[in-house]
Amino acid sequence: MKTYLVGGAVRDKLLGRPVHEKDWVVVGSSPEEMITLGFTPVGKAFPVFLHPKTKEEYALARTERKTGPGYHGFTFHTAKDVTLKDDLARRDLTINALAEDENGQVIDYYGGLDDLKQKRLRHITPAFSEDPVRVLRVARFAARYAELGFTVAPETLELMYQMGLQKELSYLVAERVWAEWEKALTEATPSVFFKVLQQAKVLEFIFPSIETMLTETVLKKLDAVSATEKDSTLRFAVFIHHLLSEKTFTADLDHLIKSYKIPNHYYDTALGLHQALPYYLKTDFDDVATLLNFYEALDAHRRYTRAVMLLKACTLVVDNAQLERLQKAFQYLHDLKLTIPSELQGPAIAAHLHLQRLAALQQRFDSHLL
Repeated sequence: MKTYLVGGAVRDKLLGRPVHEKDWVVVGSSPEEMITLGFTPVGKAFPVFLHPKTKEEYALARTERKTGPGYHGFTFHTAKDVTLKDDLARRDLTINALAEDENGQVIDYYGGLDDLKQKRLRHITPAFSEDPVRVLRVARFAARYAELGFTVAPETLELMYQMGLQKELSYLVAERVWAEWEKALTEATPSVFFKVLQQAKVLEFIFPSIETMLTETVLKKLDAVSATEKDSTLRFAVFIHHLLSEKTFTADLDHLIKSYKIPNHYYDTALGLHQALPYYLKTDFDDVATLLNFYEALDAHRRYTRAVMLLKACTLVVDNAQLERLQKAFQYLHDLKLTIPSELQGPAIAAHLHLQRLAALQQRFDSHLL
């Protein structure tokens, strides 16, 4: 029984990047032996175990065989005679097929070290085409490492293109597309995710509803907001603002959310930004009534955290010299203690609260505290 550190941990270690998690391959063992040693089985499709102390994942060396369409169409084989080389052969890219033994020696069967040196993302064997998710993974890795100068090998782009022609990409399900898209949104240059799909001529198979909208200008806007904002929800909202047409924004956003089963908080922030921008863009907030109307339009008295996020999203679209004053005003209004006479009901309550906020805010302005 031998264990090897594999995949991303080896790759990022060699690139001098932080290693966030470690994956291990175990050669020459069995499920029974792993359990005897105290490992906890967690894998469903193939044997994966958690280390009794570190809780890191240890997978038995395996081979795969394509038995059906899509990324579910595989059977896995694990046995003591499956070698490390056999296991690594089924990975997507050469730079992800590197291993490190217990002495720190790097094992490279498929040219991953040279591809790291040449800053090249290249598939290992034609078996790459058997899993459509790998097309998205290549695009995501390209977005991650573009800042280091990495590009996708021409032969890999060609294989991705052939996968589109052969309908393999039609087996991608919404959840998997979104999972890779969301991860790409966290990278330094998320536009590269879409650019690689464009280069491989597969964008129409994966994002047919927005393919023609993904102009160079829109992609530059995405990278620009990503340079200053790390939150993927805000990146998505600003990206969608630049991507979709003003006339059909709500319908297009609804379609996009349903098509890729995008979580509600992404939808809420993107739609909220769209609704808040008209207030934000058309006023300089020189009077308290305008500022209060903006606060209430964002429903900030009930959803303050969301309102603050939307205010920040607005500034990511168009900078505003009064941002600090707006933030102070929002905080003041949020902390304000209001009273509601017991005899008031329905709309009268909202009107009463509005007048209280307006008077308090005016006093704050007159005292030059805002």
